[in-house]
Amino acid sequence: MNEVPNEFSLSEPLPTWRDPRGLVRRRPLLALIVALILIAIVIAIVWIIHHGANSTPAGQRRAGMNVPMAVAVATASTGAIELKLPALGTVTPLATVTVQSQISGQLQTIGFKEGQLVRAGDFLAQIDPRPYQAALEQAEGNLKRDQALLADASLDEKRYETLVAEDSIASQTLDTQKALVKQDEGTVAADEAAVATAKVNLAYCHIVSPVTGRVGLRQVDQGNYITPALANGIVVVTQLSPMSIIFTIPEDSLPQIQRRVASGATLTVEAWDKPNTTKIADGKLETLDNEIDPTTGTIKLRALFDNKDGALFANQFVNIQLLVDTLQNQIIIPIAAIQHGAPNGVNSTFVYLVGSDSTVSVRPVVLGTVDGERVAISSGLSAGDIVVTQGGDRLRDGATVQLPSNTPAPAAAPGAHKGTHSGRRQGGAAGGSGPPGGGPPGGGPP
Repeated sequence: MNEVPNEFSLSEPLPTWRDPRGLVRRRPLLALIVALILIAIVIAIVWIIHHGANSTPAGQRRAGMNVPMAVAVATASTGAIELKLPALGTVTPLATVTVQSQISGQLQTIGFKEGQLVRAGDFLAQIDPRPYQAALEQAEGNLKRDQALLADASLDEKRYETLVAEDSIASQTLDTQKALVKQDEGTVAADEAAVATAKVNLAYCHIVSPVTGRVGLRQVDQGNYITPALANGIVVVTQLSPMSIIFTIPEDSLPQIQRRVASGATLTVEAWDKPNTTKIADGKLETLDNEIDPTTGTIKLRALFDNKDGALFANQFVNIQLLVDTLQNQIIIPIAAIQHGAPNGVNSTFVYLVGSDSTVSVRPVVLGTVDGERVAISSGLSAGDIVVTQGGDRLRDGATVQLPSNTPAPAAAPGAHKGTHSGRRQGGAAGGSGPPGGGPPGGGPP
Protein backbone atom coordinates (compact mmCIF):
# COMPACT_ATOMS: atom_id res chain seq x y z
CA MET A 1 0.00 0.00 0.00
CA ASN A 2 1.19 3.53 -0.98
CA GLU A 3 1.65 6.03 1.78
CA VAL A 4 -0.12 9.45 1.60
CA PRO A 5 2.37 12.32 2.04
CA ASN A 6 1.81 14.74 4.87
CA GLU A 7 2.61 17.80 2.73
CA PHE A 8 2.02 18.70 -0.89
CA SER A 9 2.81 21.73 -3.11
CA LEU A 10 0.38 23.84 -5.14
CA SER A 11 2.18 22.90 -8.32
CA GLU A 12 1.26 19.34 -7.82
CA PRO A 13 -2.18 17.95 -8.72
CA LEU A 14 -4.81 18.23 -6.02
CA PRO A 15 -4.89 15.21 -3.81
CA THR A 16 -7.80 12.92 -4.01
CA TRP A 17 -9.36 10.72 -1.47
CA ARG A 18 -11.64 7.81 -1.68
CA ASP A 19 -14.78 7.65 0.42
CA PRO A 20 -15.99 4.41 1.94
CA ARG A 21 -18.22 3.76 -1.11
CA GLY A 22 -15.28 3.98 -3.44
CA LEU A 23 -16.18 7.37 -5.10
CA VAL A 24 -13.32 9.68 -5.97
CA ARG A 25 -13.82 13.44 -5.27
CA ARG A 26 -11.67 16.51 -5.81
CA ARG A 27 -11.53 19.31 -3.20
CA PRO A 28 -13.73 22.33 -4.35
CA LEU A 29 -11.08 24.99 -3.73
CA LEU A 30 -11.58 26.69 -7.11
CA ALA A 31 -15.37 26.97 -6.71
CA LEU A 32 -14.99 28.47 -3.27
CA ILE A 33 -12.60 31.14 -4.54
CA VAL A 34 -14.96 32.18 -7.38
CA ALA A 35 -17.94 32.44 -4.98
CA LEU A 36 -15.99 34.70 -2.61
CA ILE A 37 -15.01 37.02 -5.45
CA LEU A 38 -18.63 37.36 -6.65
CA ILE A 39 -19.89 38.13 -3.13
CA ALA A 40 -17.25 40.84 -2.77
CA ILE A 41 -18.29 42.48 -6.09
CA VAL A 42 -21.99 42.53 -5.13
CA ILE A 43 -21.22 44.09 -1.73
CA ALA A 44 -19.10 46.78 -3.40
CA ILE A 45 -21.87 47.69 -5.90
CA VAL A 46 -24.52 47.94 -3.19
CA TRP A 47 -22.22 50.13 -1.05
CA ILE A 48 -21.48 52.49 -3.96
CA ILE A 49 -25.18 52.92 -4.84
CA HIS A 50 -26.21 53.49 -1.24
CA HIS A 51 -23.34 55.88 -0.54
CA GLY A 52 -24.00 57.85 -3.74
CA ALA A 53 -27.71 58.25 -2.95
CA ASN A 54 -27.03 59.44 0.59
CA SER A 55 -24.34 61.86 -0.53
CA THR A 56 -26.68 63.60 -3.03
CA PRO A 57 -28.41 66.60 -1.42
CA ALA A 58 -32.24 66.48 -1.41
CA GLY A 59 -32.39 69.83 -3.17
CA GLN A 60 -30.40 68.45 -6.08
CA ARG A 61 -32.67 65.40 -6.31
CA ARG A 62 -35.75 67.61 -6.54
CA ALA A 63 -34.19 70.03 -8.97
CA GLY A 64 -35.20 67.95 -11.98
CA MET A 65 -38.89 68.18 -11.05
CA ASN A 66 -38.84 71.97 -11.04
CA VAL A 67 -37.15 72.42 -14.42
CA PRO A 68 -39.52 74.47 -16.64
CA MET A 69 -41.00 72.44 -19.48
CA ALA A 70 -41.16 73.96 -22.95
CA VAL A 71 -44.78 74.06 -24.17
CA ALA A 72 -46.83 75.62 -26.95
CA VAL A 73 -49.67 77.89 -25.92
CA ALA A 74 -52.63 79.77 -27.39
CA THR A 75 -54.70 82.71 -26.23
CA ALA A 76 -58.47 82.40 -25.86
CA SER A 77 -60.21 84.87 -28.15
CA THR A 78 -63.73 86.10 -28.77
CA GLY A 79 -65.22 85.51 -32.18
CA ALA A 80 -67.77 83.72 -34.33
CA ILE A 81 -67.93 79.97 -34.72
CA GLU A 82 -70.00 77.95 -37.16
CA LEU A 83 -72.43 75.31 -35.98
CA LYS A 84 -72.23 72.49 -38.50
CA LEU A 85 -73.93 69.14 -38.66
CA PRO A 86 -71.93 66.25 -40.13
CA ALA A 87 -73.66 63.70 -42.32
CA LEU A 88 -73.00 60.99 -44.89
CA GLY A 89 -74.36 61.58 -48.36
CA THR A 90 -74.63 60.03 -51.80
CA VAL A 91 -74.42 62.01 -55.04
CA THR A 92 -77.78 61.52 -56.74
CA PRO A 93 -78.41 63.01 -60.21
CA LEU A 94 -81.64 64.90 -60.75
CA ALA A 95 -82.21 62.85 -63.90
CA THR A 96 -80.87 59.46 -64.94
CA VAL A 97 -82.54 58.29 -68.17
CA THR A 98 -82.21 54.88 -69.79
CA VAL A 99 -82.65 55.55 -73.49
CA GLN A 100 -84.99 52.92 -74.89
CA SER A 101 -86.22 52.31 -78.40
CA GLN A 102 -89.98 52.80 -78.72
CA ILE A 103 -90.20 50.73 -81.90
CA SER A 104 -88.65 47.53 -83.22
CA GLY A 105 -86.06 47.51 -85.93
CA GLN A 106 -82.43 47.24 -86.89
CA LEU A 107 -80.06 49.67 -85.14
CA GLN A 108 -78.63 51.42 -88.15
CA THR A 109 -76.42 54.15 -86.65
CA ILE A 110 -74.80 55.00 -83.29
CA GLY A 111 -74.42 58.77 -83.05
CA PHE A 112 -72.51 59.18 -79.79
CA LYS A 113 -69.19 58.33 -78.17
CA GLU A 114 -69.12 56.70 -74.77
CA GLY A 115 -68.67 59.30 -72.04
CA GLN A 116 -69.65 62.15 -74.35
CA LEU A 117 -71.44 65.22 -73.01
CA VAL A 118 -74.71 65.79 -74.86
CA ARG A 119 -77.49 68.32 -74.76
CA ALA A 120 -81.22 67.63 -74.78
CA GLY A 121 -82.23 66.89 -78.39
CA ASP A 122 -78.80 65.75 -79.59
CA PHE A 123 -78.79 62.76 -81.96
CA LEU A 124 -77.96 59.41 -80.30
CA ALA A 125 -79.06 56.56 -82.60
CA GLN A 126 -80.95 55.73 -85.79
CA ILE A 127 -83.23 52.74 -86.44
CA ASP A 128 -83.85 51.66 -90.02
CA PRO A 129 -86.76 53.96 -91.07
CA ARG A 130 -87.76 52.30 -94.36
CA PRO A 131 -90.53 50.02 -92.99
CA TYR A 132 -92.08 52.92 -91.15
CA GLN A 133 -91.77 55.25 -94.14
CA ALA A 134 -93.65 52.69 -96.23
CA ALA A 135 -96.33 52.36 -93.54
CA LEU A 136 -96.79 56.13 -93.56
CA GLU A 137 -97.22 56.26 -97.33
CA GLN A 138 -99.75 53.44 -97.18
CA ALA A 139 -101.75 55.25 -94.51
CA GLU A 140 -101.69 58.45 -96.53
CA GLY A 141 -102.95 56.55 -99.59
CA ASN A 142 -105.87 55.06 -97.66
CA LEU A 143 -106.71 58.49 -96.37
CA LYS A 144 -106.90 60.01 -99.84
CA ARG A 145 -109.08 57.17 -101.11
CA ASP A 146 -111.53 57.45 -98.23
CA GLN A 147 -111.58 61.24 -98.48
CA ALA A 148 -112.70 60.85 -102.13
CA LEU A 149 -115.45 58.42 -101.14
CA LEU A 150 -116.62 60.83 -98.47
CA ALA A 151 -116.73 63.69 -100.96
CA ASP A 152 -118.82 61.63 -103.41
CA ALA A 153 -121.22 60.50 -100.66
CA SER A 154 -121.64 64.13 -99.53
CA LEU A 155 -122.61 65.20 -103.10
CA ASP A 156 -125.19 62.39 -103.33
CA GLU A 157 -126.63 63.48 -100.02
CA LYS A 158 -127.21 67.00 -101.35
CA ARG A 159 -128.92 65.64 -104.52
CA TYR A 160 -131.19 63.40 -102.46
CA GLU A 161 -132.20 66.33 -100.30
CA THR A 162 -133.36 68.22 -103.44
CA LEU A 163 -135.26 65.26 -104.77
CA VAL A 164 -136.96 64.61 -101.47
CA ALA A 165 -138.00 68.26 -101.38
CA GLU A 166 -139.60 67.76 -104.83
CA ASP A 167 -141.11 64.51 -103.54
CA SER A 168 -139.32 62.64 -106.34
CA ILE A 169 -137.76 59.92 -104.12
CA ALA A 170 -138.59 58.35 -100.83
CA SER A 171 -137.13 59.94 -97.69
CA GLN A 172 -135.65 56.57 -96.73
CA THR A 173 -133.16 56.88 -99.58
CA LEU A 174 -131.98 60.20 -98.15
CA ASP A 175 -131.62 58.70 -94.69
CA THR A 176 -129.52 55.84 -96.06
CA GLN A 177 -127.27 58.30 -97.85
CA LYS A 178 -126.75 60.35 -94.70
CA ALA A 179 -125.69 57.23 -92.83
CA LEU A 180 -123.22 56.44 -95.61
CA VAL A 181 -121.74 59.91 -95.30
CA LYS A 182 -121.25 59.44 -91.54
CA GLN A 183 -119.60 56.10 -92.20
CA ASP A 184 -117.19 57.64 -94.66
CA GLU A 185 -116.38 60.43 -92.23
CA GLY A 186 -115.45 57.82 -89.61
CA THR A 187 -113.27 56.00 -92.11
CA VAL A 188 -111.45 59.23 -92.97
CA ALA A 189 -110.91 59.98 -89.27
CA ALA A 190 -109.43 56.52 -88.77
CA ASP A 191 -107.17 57.04 -91.78
CA GLU A 192 -105.97 60.36 -90.39
CA ALA A 193 -105.11 58.67 -87.08
CA ALA A 194 -103.21 55.94 -88.94
CA VAL A 195 -101.23 58.61 -90.76
CA ALA A 196 -100.40 60.34 -87.47
CA THR A 197 -99.31 57.02 -85.93
CA ALA A 198 -97.09 56.26 -88.89
CA LYS A 199 -95.48 59.69 -88.61
CA VAL A 200 -94.79 59.14 -84.89
CA ASN A 201 -93.24 55.73 -85.53
CA LEU A 202 -91.11 57.23 -88.25
CA ALA A 203 -89.95 59.93 -85.84
CA TYR A 204 -89.06 57.26 -83.26
CA CYS A 205 -86.50 55.91 -85.71
CA HIS A 206 -84.42 59.00 -84.94
CA ILE A 207 -83.47 58.77 -81.24
CA VAL A 208 -82.30 61.91 -79.44
CA SER A 209 -81.13 62.63 -75.89
CA PRO A 210 -83.99 63.48 -73.52
CA VAL A 211 -81.76 65.46 -71.09
CA THR A 212 -78.48 67.31 -70.99
CA GLY A 213 -75.77 65.20 -69.42
CA ARG A 214 -73.15 62.54 -69.97
CA VAL A 215 -73.78 59.31 -71.86
CA GLY A 216 -72.45 56.10 -70.38
CA LEU A 217 -71.28 52.90 -72.00
CA ARG A 218 -73.44 51.74 -74.89
CA GLN A 219 -75.50 48.64 -74.15
CA VAL A 220 -76.09 47.47 -77.72
CA ASP A 221 -73.99 47.55 -80.85
CA GLN A 222 -74.82 48.86 -84.29
CA GLY A 223 -76.51 46.30 -86.54
CA ASN A 224 -78.49 44.56 -83.79
CA TYR A 225 -82.24 44.16 -83.97
CA ILE A 226 -83.75 45.99 -81.00
CA THR A 227 -87.19 46.17 -79.49
CA PRO A 228 -88.90 48.29 -76.81
CA ALA A 229 -88.41 45.37 -74.39
CA LEU A 230 -84.61 45.72 -74.49
CA ALA A 231 -83.44 45.08 -70.90
CA ASN A 232 -80.71 47.72 -70.52
CA GLY A 233 -81.77 50.07 -73.27
CA ILE A 234 -79.34 51.60 -75.72
CA VAL A 235 -77.45 53.87 -73.33
CA VAL A 236 -77.92 55.73 -70.03
CA VAL A 237 -77.75 59.53 -69.94
CA THR A 238 -77.01 61.12 -66.55
CA GLN A 239 -77.59 64.77 -65.80
CA LEU A 240 -74.49 66.31 -64.22
CA SER A 241 -75.37 69.95 -63.69
CA PRO A 242 -77.00 70.80 -61.42
CA MET A 243 -76.22 67.81 -59.22
CA SER A 244 -77.90 66.85 -55.97
CA ILE A 245 -76.68 65.05 -52.88
CA ILE A 246 -79.06 63.17 -50.59
CA PHE A 247 -77.93 62.83 -46.98
CA THR A 248 -79.50 61.98 -43.63
CA ILE A 249 -79.44 63.70 -40.25
CA PRO A 250 -80.77 62.59 -36.85
CA GLU A 251 -84.33 63.57 -36.09
CA ASP A 252 -83.13 65.48 -33.01
CA SER A 253 -81.51 68.07 -35.29
CA LEU A 254 -84.65 68.54 -37.40
CA PRO A 255 -86.36 71.29 -35.30
CA GLN A 256 -83.27 73.50 -35.46
CA ILE A 257 -83.08 73.17 -39.24
CA GLN A 258 -86.80 73.78 -39.63
CA ARG A 259 -86.57 77.01 -37.63
CA ARG A 260 -83.77 78.25 -39.83
CA VAL A 261 -85.57 77.31 -43.05
CA ALA A 262 -88.85 78.87 -41.83
CA SER A 263 -87.01 82.12 -41.12
CA GLY A 264 -86.02 82.32 -44.78
CA ALA A 265 -82.35 81.44 -44.30
CA THR A 266 -80.47 79.63 -47.05
CA LEU A 267 -78.39 76.90 -45.43
CA THR A 268 -75.06 76.21 -47.10
CA VAL A 269 -73.78 72.67 -47.56
CA GLU A 270 -70.19 71.54 -48.06
CA ALA A 271 -69.28 68.26 -49.74
CA TRP A 272 -65.99 66.61 -48.69
CA ASP A 273 -64.28 63.57 -50.15
CA LYS A 274 -64.46 60.11 -48.60
CA PRO A 275 -61.33 60.51 -46.39
CA ASN A 276 -62.82 63.83 -45.24
CA THR A 277 -59.66 65.74 -46.10
CA THR A 278 -60.53 67.75 -49.24
CA LYS A 279 -63.59 69.87 -49.92
CA ILE A 280 -65.16 69.01 -53.27
CA ALA A 281 -67.95 71.53 -53.73
CA ASP A 282 -70.21 74.10 -52.07
CA GLY A 283 -73.97 74.01 -52.42
CA LYS A 284 -77.19 74.85 -50.64
CA LEU A 285 -79.97 72.96 -48.95
CA GLU A 286 -82.85 72.42 -51.35
CA THR A 287 -85.51 70.52 -49.45
CA LEU A 288 -86.35 68.03 -46.69
CA ASP A 289 -88.18 64.75 -46.99
CA ASN A 290 -91.76 64.52 -45.73
CA GLU A 291 -91.21 61.74 -43.19
CA ILE A 292 -88.72 60.35 -40.69
CA ASP A 293 -87.42 56.84 -41.20
CA PRO A 294 -88.64 54.98 -38.09
CA THR A 295 -86.00 52.26 -38.42
CA THR A 296 -83.04 54.66 -38.18
CA GLY A 297 -84.55 57.78 -36.61
CA THR A 298 -83.19 59.94 -39.43
CA ILE A 299 -84.63 62.15 -42.14
CA LYS A 300 -83.39 62.66 -45.70
CA LEU A 301 -82.37 66.04 -47.08
CA ARG A 302 -81.42 67.09 -50.60
CA ALA A 303 -78.75 69.67 -51.38
CA LEU A 304 -78.08 71.18 -54.82
CA PHE A 305 -74.64 71.87 -56.33
CA ASP A 306 -74.01 73.56 -59.67
CA ASN A 307 -71.20 71.03 -60.39
CA LYS A 308 -70.01 72.92 -63.44
CA ASP A 309 -66.54 71.43 -63.01
CA GLY A 310 -67.94 67.88 -62.86
CA ALA A 311 -66.29 67.15 -59.50
CA LEU A 312 -69.37 65.33 -58.23
CA PHE A 313 -70.04 61.98 -59.84
CA ALA A 314 -73.23 59.92 -59.74
CA ASN A 315 -73.46 57.55 -56.73
CA GLN A 316 -70.28 58.98 -55.24
CA PHE A 317 -69.94 58.72 -51.45
CA VAL A 318 -69.26 62.09 -49.76
CA ASN A 319 -69.08 63.62 -46.30
CA ILE A 320 -71.46 66.50 -45.72
CA GLN A 321 -71.12 69.57 -43.50
CA LEU A 322 -74.45 71.39 -43.13
CA LEU A 323 -74.00 74.93 -41.79
CA VAL A 324 -76.97 75.42 -39.50
CA ASP A 325 -76.02 78.67 -37.76
CA THR A 326 -73.14 81.03 -36.97
CA LEU A 327 -72.72 81.75 -33.26
CA GLN A 328 -71.31 85.16 -32.35
CA ASN A 329 -69.25 86.31 -29.33
CA GLN A 330 -67.93 82.88 -28.42
CA ILE A 331 -64.79 82.17 -26.36
CA ILE A 332 -62.67 80.14 -28.79
CA ILE A 333 -59.49 78.11 -28.26
CA PRO A 334 -57.72 75.46 -30.34
CA ILE A 335 -59.14 72.02 -29.81
CA ALA A 336 -55.60 70.76 -29.16
CA ALA A 337 -55.73 72.50 -25.77
CA ILE A 338 -58.53 70.22 -24.52
CA GLN A 339 -57.47 67.51 -22.08
CA HIS A 340 -59.55 64.60 -20.75
CA GLY A 341 -58.93 62.86 -17.46
CA ALA A 342 -59.32 63.06 -13.69
CA PRO A 343 -56.78 65.61 -12.40
CA ASN A 344 -58.78 66.15 -9.20
CA GLY A 345 -60.10 62.62 -8.83
CA VAL A 346 -63.16 63.33 -10.97
CA ASN A 347 -63.33 62.62 -14.69
CA SER A 348 -63.67 65.92 -16.51
CA THR A 349 -62.68 67.97 -19.53
CA PHE A 350 -60.06 70.56 -18.65
CA VAL A 351 -57.25 72.78 -19.91
CA TYR A 352 -53.91 73.81 -18.46
CA LEU A 353 -54.22 77.54 -17.74
CA VAL A 354 -50.95 79.48 -17.67
CA GLY A 355 -50.55 82.01 -14.85
CA SER A 356 -48.47 85.18 -14.60
CA ASP A 357 -45.66 83.29 -12.83
CA SER A 358 -45.39 80.76 -15.70
CA THR A 359 -47.04 78.01 -13.68
CA VAL A 360 -50.05 76.08 -14.87
CA SER A 361 -53.27 75.20 -13.12
CA VAL A 362 -55.97 72.71 -14.04
CA ARG A 363 -59.10 74.55 -15.23
CA PRO A 364 -62.27 72.47 -15.90
CA VAL A 365 -64.18 73.75 -18.93
CA VAL A 366 -67.52 73.07 -20.62
CA LEU A 367 -67.23 72.59 -24.36
CA GLY A 368 -69.59 74.20 -26.83
CA THR A 369 -69.61 73.95 -30.61
CA VAL A 370 -66.69 72.29 -32.37
CA ASP A 371 -65.65 73.79 -35.72
CA GLY A 372 -62.71 72.00 -37.27
CA GLU A 373 -59.58 72.77 -35.22
CA ARG A 374 -61.43 75.26 -33.00
CA VAL A 375 -63.86 74.77 -30.14
CA ALA A 376 -66.11 77.19 -28.28
CA ILE A 377 -65.93 77.22 -24.49
CA SER A 378 -69.31 77.62 -22.82
CA SER A 379 -67.83 78.17 -19.35
CA GLY A 380 -64.45 78.03 -17.65
CA LEU A 381 -62.40 80.58 -19.61
CA SER A 382 -62.41 84.24 -20.55
CA ALA A 383 -60.94 86.10 -23.50
CA GLY A 384 -57.21 86.61 -23.06
CA ASP A 385 -56.57 83.45 -21.03
CA ILE A 386 -53.49 81.51 -22.12
CA VAL A 387 -53.81 77.74 -22.37
CA VAL A 388 -51.31 75.00 -23.20
CA THR A 389 -51.82 73.39 -26.62
CA GLN A 390 -48.74 71.13 -26.83
CA GLY A 391 -46.86 69.38 -24.05
CA GLY A 392 -49.83 68.95 -21.72
CA ASP A 393 -49.22 65.23 -21.36
CA ARG A 394 -46.10 66.02 -19.30
CA LEU A 395 -47.70 68.60 -17.00
CA ARG A 396 -49.49 68.54 -13.68
CA ASP A 397 -51.17 71.15 -11.54
CA GLY A 398 -48.59 73.73 -10.38
CA ALA A 399 -45.89 72.79 -12.86
CA THR A 400 -43.61 75.50 -14.23
CA VAL A 401 -43.52 75.97 -17.99
CA GLN A 402 -41.31 77.76 -20.44
CA LEU A 403 -43.37 79.89 -22.83
CA PRO A 404 -42.41 80.78 -26.38
CA SER A 405 -40.63 84.13 -26.68
CA ASN A 406 -43.51 85.79 -28.55
CA THR A 407 -46.19 84.83 -25.99
CA PRO A 408 -47.84 87.80 -24.19
CA ALA A 409 -47.62 87.70 -20.42
CA PRO A 410 -50.70 86.31 -18.64
CA ALA A 411 -52.86 88.91 -16.93
CA ALA A 412 -53.22 87.11 -13.60
CA ALA A 413 -52.08 84.06 -11.66
CA PRO A 414 -54.12 80.93 -12.08
CA GLY A 415 -55.39 81.02 -8.52
CA ALA A 416 -56.71 84.53 -8.94
CA HIS A 417 -58.75 83.76 -12.04
CA LYS A 418 -62.44 83.66 -11.23
CA GLY A 419 -64.22 84.87 -14.35
CA THR A 420 -66.04 82.41 -16.56
CA HIS A 421 -67.89 82.69 -19.79
CA SER A 422 -71.43 81.38 -19.51
CA GLY A 423 -72.51 81.65 -23.09
CA ARG A 424 -75.32 79.64 -24.61
CA ARG A 425 -74.19 76.08 -25.13
CA GLN A 426 -74.68 74.87 -28.65
CA GLY A 427 -74.20 71.27 -29.55
CA GLY A 428 -72.25 70.19 -26.43
CA ALA A 429 -68.93 68.48 -26.45
CA ALA A 430 -69.94 66.42 -29.39
CA GLY A 431 -71.95 69.13 -31.12
CA GLY A 432 -71.42 69.67 -34.78
CA SER A 433 -68.07 68.70 -36.12
CA GLY A 434 -66.27 70.60 -38.78
CA PRO A 435 -64.05 69.50 -41.62
CA PRO A 436 -61.31 66.94 -41.22
CA GLY A 437 -59.26 67.01 -38.01
CA GLY A 438 -62.19 68.22 -35.94
CA GLY A 439 -61.91 65.55 -33.21
CA PRO A 440 -60.15 66.41 -29.96
CA PRO A 441 -56.82 64.66 -29.35
CA GLY A 442 -56.78 62.01 -26.71
CA GLY A 443 -54.84 63.87 -24.05
CA GLY A 444 -54.46 61.54 -21.12
CA PRO A 445 -54.76 62.48 -17.45
CA PRO A 446 -51.70 64.15 -15.93
